[in-house]
Amino acid sequence: MRLLVFLAALLCGQWVFAAARCDVDVPLQHAQLAQVSLAYQSIGRTQDPALLLVMGLGGQLIDWPDEVVSALCEQGFRVIRYDNRDVGLSTWSQPPPAVNLTIEVLRYKLGFAVSAPYSLTDMADDALGLMDTLQVQRFHVLGASMGGMIAQHLADRAPQRVQSLTLIMSSSGAPGLPEPRPALLQLLAKRSAPSRELALQQQADLLAALGSPQVADDRAELLHQAQVSYDRAFNPQGGQRQILAILAEPSRVALLNRLRVPTLVVHGTADPLLPVMHGVHLAAHIKGSQLRLIPGLAHRFQEAFKAPLLGAVLPYLAQQRQREGVLAGL
Repeated sequence: MRLLVFLAALLCGQWVFAAARCDVDVPLQHAQLAQVSLAYQSIGRTQDPALLLVMGLGGQLIDWPDEVVSALCEQGFRVIRYDNRDVGLSTWSQPPPAVNLTIEVLRYKLGFAVSAPYSLTDMADDALGLMDTLQVQRFHVLGASMGGMIAQHLADRAPQRVQSLTLIMSSSGAPGLPEPRPALLQLLAKRSAPSRELALQQQADLLAALGSPQVADDRAELLHQAQVSYDRAFNPQGGQRQILAILAEPSRVALLNRLRVPTLVVHGTADPLLPVMHGVHLAAHIKGSQLRLIPGLAHRFQEAFKAPLLGAVLPYLAQQRQREGVLAGL
């Protein structure tokens, strides 16, 4: 009986320690880089393997659900999430150039080169600069949507530093892949509003359009999510510049073909922005990659799909941690 009590107390103590160690309510910090100051949070112990989270178009670090961040940390990772340049609380050293999204989108549709103030490669260099600031030499990367595209560049630019890739709802950017629904593109292009109320309604509309047809969204909850995001930071011009960075990007197939980083590709079968063939094509061009398709998943971290997403990602990351531990012991 005493042994059982001791074991129970020990297990309970370990859980409490993990919960305290993985508290997501940590101070926001800033990494001063050449062009930008990146807002970030570091959750977990500095001695644990680092896992960098890279968010997608217009997304802030708070768009990584806290419970997902905690679950990743409780697997033994130091989780680092940050605001990409042009979103959230990241700031520019100098005012960024103005853009005309309408003209550049028209050029894109006509097959002309798109003029973008910066590239996804520049955004990958931001991430490397953040890890340099944190003095993290090797790390795992989990990217969502545009964040997955940035992650591909990260692995290509610093293959000796990136220990593994996890690419969620992302793409190779190759021509000929299924296009997003036109109505969804129109919602994405609405990155300005004359009032806070209209901005919240537009964002709620976009979130609904990115959701799964299998889930009935609560409009009040969507508006709440939009409000939290808006009140933290609202920078519609930044979203436009990020759109141009994506449109100006050539196909990454050649890049993917030379990657030799362990990779997991996770994609939803109901993705309206990057239909499922984007994920299939992405995995097909990364040698040795694993592909997990999640039925019904669209292009959002909806509550109904958090368990399937974690069920795909956590075992893979645990496998990569074990692999690195074996290699370190050789």
